[in-house]
Amino acid sequence: MADGRHYWLMKSEPKVFSIDDLAGSPKSTTSWDGVRNYQARNFMRAMKIGDQVLFYHSNANPPAVVGVAEVVRAAYPDATQFDKRDSHYDPAGNPAQPRWDMVDIRFVRKFLAPLSLDLLRAKAGLKGMELLRKGSRLSVQPVRAAEWNEIIRLEEVQADS
Repeated sequence: MADGRHYWLMKSEPKVFSIDDLAGSPKSTTSWDGVRNYQARNFMRAMKIGDQVLFYHSNANPPAVVGVAEVVRAAYPDATQFDKRDSHYDPAGNPAQPRWDMVDIRFVRKFLAPLSLDLLRAKAGLKGMELLRKGSRLSVQPVRAAEWNEIIRLEEVQADS
């Protein structure tokens, strides 16, 4: 964070929205909508343009970090909370005081080799990472700069093997 940049991890089920879907989106950009957990929402509210994101495929075989994205629009009200036809509709939603936010992210790159959850668990430098904490289920979570650097180094080693 010496440069003021923060790091995050965002989970998505690849059958719902994958890293390839992000890469194939118009301008390789999408809004990250539908988050309905207050802590994950608060993390998105803390995101700034230029922050870096690890894109994680959850509910996959194996679950893995598969690439990098970048925040290109800071938090703003998630319109799906007001759309009765949307699966993320919130009947208690109030347009004057939106409860849920989203951010926009843009594809940066896909890893040549996914970094599986088991591989990450085996790395001593990642022991305190939120993703690896027992019972951690947050779909949006912070990543420490040292953890980010370790994962990027690990990806480079995996790509070379």
